[in-house]
Amino acid sequence: MKPSQGGRSADGVAIEVLNAIQNPVVLVEESGHISYANWEAEVFFGASAAHLSRRVLSDFIPFDSPLLALIAQVRERQAPVNEYRVDLSSPKLGQEKLVDIYVAPVGEEGAVVLVFQVRSMADKIDRQLVHRAAARSVTGLASMLAHEIKNPLSGIRGAAQLLETNASDDDRALTRLICDESDRIVSLVDRMEVFSDERPIDRVPLNIHSVLDHVKAIAKAGFARDIKITEEYDPSLPLIFANRDQMVQVFLNLVKNACEAVADRPDAEIFLTSAYRPGIRMSVAGTREKISLPLEFCVQDNGPGVPPDLMPHLFDPFITTKTNGTGLGLALVAKIIGAHGGIIECENMSGRTTFRILMPVSKDVLPLPVEPDGQKTGKD
Repeated sequence: MKPSQGGRSADGVAIEVLNAIQNPVVLVEESGHISYANWEAEVFFGASAAHLSRRVLSDFIPFDSPLLALIAQVRERQAPVNEYRVDLSSPKLGQEKLVDIYVAPVGEEGAVVLVFQVRSMADKIDRQLVHRAAARSVTGLASMLAHEIKNPLSGIRGAAQLLETNASDDDRALTRLICDESDRIVSLVDRMEVFSDERPIDRVPLNIHSVLDHVKAIAKAGFARDIKITEEYDPSLPLIFANRDQMVQVFLNLVKNACEAVADRPDAEIFLTSAYRPGIRMSVAGTREKISLPLEFCVQDNGPGVPPDLMPHLFDPFITTKTNGTGLGLALVAKIIGAHGGIIECENMSGRTTFRILMPVSKDVLPLPVEPDGQKTGKD
């Protein structure tokens, strides 16, 4: 084995390099056996490298997958091939496995290397960057509105109140309308001013389940009184590093939206879930640091779902399906989650609408106590 310049073997360096790649990489022999898998590939296939080495690739992908045809094409032509947005969804790999694939020949004995780019994660990151850019645009707009609109409105309202003292009954109704509409516009601007608050967030290690329980209690005491709310929590989750009030605001907004979505359904139900999902990491701008986002929190409902044409813009400001909605609720949720180093996404699938939040672990990791009866599930 040839040593490298740093005193490590060339093979050892190569393995380190492959494990550092944030995409699944596998080497498939002519027989179809997986002879090598990096760390990301272990996460992608849900199996260790040792287990993968005893299996063939066709054990994990659909029998009619275009990947098999790509591999045959590369072996025949002895030239690399790229294929985009290939669906590898299967019972073993899970749903929504949409990937970009690079296949290249290795040697002359039929072996090929496969590199996968998981599209769902790339799309999540792209969407999150768009959400943050939208939040920044609203930040500037909010600062401008606070000065340019609230001050004139104060004068308009004051003038209407003066007119009201000497107005007839019919005219008094009009002056009251002017005051009410002025108050409504001020309330909207006040909501937008939240976006311009760039002060450091006061964060502490936080048990997310206490936040979800508090949100559920508020909901059941009011707008979700007649709606079933089911919890499916992983009680062993570590703490998050977050602001409690802002997390309550996030989940209260999502639960309220879910309740409004299922309000007309006789079988209306909302699910609150938490889980640990390793393998998802995001780069920090301006540094080489990568933040892991293993904590997943979901608010799911069985309502009609989000219209497909609205999905790409769901977290943009002023986008709403509600008749009297302002379209600022989800934009604020995206801003808060982004400020905490996390990402949020929405999925429509099989009659379920899921808002999924991925968050980092607290800097002061303290495992939560496990309940005697194990996982907390099925609470109503």
